[in-house]
Amino acid sequence: MKTMDEMLPVLKRVMKVVSNTVGKDCELVLHDWSKGYDHSIIAIENGEVTNRKVGDCGSNLGLEVMRGTTKDGDRFNYMTRTNLGKILKSSTTYIENDEGEVIGALCVNVDITNYLNFKKAFELFFEEDDKFQTPSDTTENIEYHAKDIGELTDYLLAQSVQLVNKPVDKMNREDKMDVIRYLDNKGVFLITKSGDKVCQFLNISKFTLYNYLDAVRAEKE
Repeated sequence: MKTMDEMLPVLKRVMKVVSNTVGKDCELVLHDWSKGYDHSIIAIENGEVTNRKVGDCGSNLGLEVMRGTTKDGDRFNYMTRTNLGKILKSSTTYIENDEGEVIGALCVNVDITNYLNFKKAFELFFEEDDKFQTPSDTTENIEYHAKDIGELTDYLLAQSVQLVNKPVDKMNREDKMDVIRYLDNKGVFLITKSGDKVCQFLNISKFTLYNYLDAVRAEKE
């Protein structure tokens, strides 16, 4: 297989089968990275789960795989919380072409919010001692399902500030380099015109941005 288009009819039928079997709480999303990450969704079933549609962007975790920060990115049965407060049980598998290059992904997101609420009520009724746990907003590597690439960039910028734990106007050179390092690892600079947004956010020039970026990448080498 060289392109996602070759498998699209088959994958869409598989998505339809799973959607009709599991029900409306199960979202299936197919990404084609050749369309550009900001418009990578080429097919979706039950998009109301994350409020996305065909033509919307991928998540932050897929961006890390594209950047190369995350290797062998397939993940199964992990839980995340959406920006709307829904709790999802998710699985993601990445699709490769004949040369072994990742060209897209198939994602399954099941909204289990109601099931967990029932579980909590059931445990409270029988006075269970076990602590009830749901995904935290501060969980490392939480998956964020943005509607567009601008929203995804804003989310990662906000995460970088949490990492440094200092407002931008109080950041020194090292702090801003930490932000650049984090954003680079997360694949932000693969996004078209993201550099302009980062410069404005950190109040630095493009020249400074590229200097910082060269420095943090040189550390890895």
